[in-house]
Amino acid sequence: MAIYRTFEQHLDPKEGPKRILTLDGGGLRGMMTLQVLKKIERILQDRFNDPNMRLCNYFDLIAGTSTGAIIAAGLSKGMAVNEIENHYRNLGNTVFKRSFWRRGAVLEKYDADAVAKALRDVLGTKMMKDTEFHTGLLVVTKRLDTGSTWAMTNNPNSMYFNANPKRLQTIPNGEYPLWQVVRASTAAPTFFAGEEISIRSNESPERENTVGLFVDGGVSPHNNPSLQALMVATMDGYKFGWKPGADRLLLVSVGTGKANASVDLSKLGTDTAAAQALLALKNLMEDCSDLVETVMQWISKPTPTARAIDREMGTAGPALGEGGGMLTYHRYNAVFTENWFEKAGLDVGEVVDAAYLANMQEMDRPQNLDRLTRLGAAVAEKQVDAAHFPEAFDANVRLG
Repeated sequence: MAIYRTFEQHLDPKEGPKRILTLDGGGLRGMMTLQVLKKIERILQDRFNDPNMRLCNYFDLIAGTSTGAIIAAGLSKGMAVNEIENHYRNLGNTVFKRSFWRRGAVLEKYDADAVAKALRDVLGTKMMKDTEFHTGLLVVTKRLDTGSTWAMTNNPNSMYFNANPKRLQTIPNGEYPLWQVVRASTAAPTFFAGEEISIRSNESPERENTVGLFVDGGVSPHNNPSLQALMVATMDGYKFGWKPGADRLLLVSVGTGKANASVDLSKLGTDTAAAQALLALKNLMEDCSDLVETVMQWISKPTPTARAIDREMGTAGPALGEGGGMLTYHRYNAVFTENWFEKAGLDVGEVVDAAYLANMQEMDRPQNLDRLTRLGAAVAEKQVDAAHFPEAFDANVRLG
């Protein structure tokens, strides 16, 4: 039986090189992500001659936002990709049931309690500090009442993970249930109600109980959590202490499809102000994702998976600074435009026209799961290559 790194060895900064996997938000389009992960898992199983190898055995930190957080949590607990896909299909068909009475304006479109139950069934009810993790986990969520992005990890050395005598009234992150942390990251506004988590205990006479309202991490700048994961891994404050370098750090990023940014303003209807406000918010989220992708390209060793950000910039380069970049980086994703599909040459088993693209951009349609599976498999076939996982990063993966 193969022996791989322990949880402690995955996080230990002295045990290198380091490998990071990041997973975007995007609702049920996460089914695309799972197909890409299947191919990565197969590549690694072949590389290490072990059909039972899991992604948690290779990657030292797995980060996710929203739907990516669900997948990341399952992977960090040692699940195979197929196992997560089965849970994912069940969650999609159970949770995303439309109701005449839920329209997403006054009342959220879907029942948050159904999500909570599904996450408890899959992830269990243990606290972050008690969960049996196989590797590092980062979940990105947004605390709405303070306007702050929370990057919550299972790192026992992080500042707020354990109880602190100087902050006795503060409930440490290690005492949050894993399912609740993931549920907070998936609480997309208008789709699901926010998740309330007790931040401070009312056992302290000086303070009343403080409850934080958390919503989907996708409304932070980190729907693509790649840059946040790099910050967590290398900045002193997060207490990981990993060293950057193109030969020390590999980061693999998986998207859920990039929406078409073009909008025909003549079709906005009579309520132009409201429609434009919603479009502006949508475009802001896309801008944040583009900025993350731009920065990641800019600070990394040149990668064959780089996407042209815009016509003027092209891909972001040359690598910033000396020494060939801070890390080795690869990004797998689709862009929902006819031009991109034509150039990519993806075989999705049907005609890619405006109706197909509009339908596939929907984040809450269980009817799309099979089509998303085919699209994700096509992206994986065209984009993922064993050469993207250099043998230099195989060091210390398998211990026996």
